[in-house]
Amino acid sequence: MEYLNAFWVGGVFCVIAQILIDKTKLTPARILVGYVTSGVLLSALGIYPPLVKYAQCGATVPLTGFGYSIAKGVEKAVDQYGLIGALTGGFTACAAGIAAALIFGYIAALIFNGRPK
Repeated sequence: MEYLNAFWVGGVFCVIAQILIDKTKLTPARILVGYVTSGVLLSALGIYPPLVKYAQCGATVPLTGFGYSIAKGVEKAVDQYGLIGALTGGFTACAAGIAAALIFGYIAALIFNGRPK
């Protein structure tokens, strides 16, 4: 049942993004920023943590999960270091994911040839 919950919750996030791409003039970059920001906002409102508990990877893997991770990191750092934690917590919580994205993006750029449209 855990796999089914993860699948349908992650699928709903994908369907919403596809509808936004098809029916609005929003660019994929703006949708990406909107998803990350909504993950932070829903975490701050206390709505996202129960969703993570319910859907697990179905809620933490999409971009909203990245926003959730940033919010959790900031919250933890503020508890430990005070106000300065608001500036550093998001980076420390997501450092591994950001580093992996940069490294694998660089490797992909070395292997494949990009072509402008």
